[in-house]
Amino acid sequence: MRVVTDSPLAGDLFVRRSSFCSDGGCVGVAMAGDEVRVVDTKSSEALRFTPEEWAAFVAGVKAGEFDLPR
Repeated sequence: MRVVTDSPLAGDLFVRRSSFCSDGGCVGVAMAGDEVRVVDTKSSEALRFTPEEWAAFVAGVKAGEFDLPR
């Protein structure tokens, strides 16, 4: 089983990323005040979402709505 690891990014922001990320070019998630940031760990650029938007996205992932065709 893979675990989620935390890594510091720009001050007090901690980005959670999967341990499946081995080359450093990954996507991470961080809480920053009242928003969720999805971060490109190579560049520190982030997309910002409300907690409600993030919860809806995670629910869709869990339901398989974003699975790629095989």
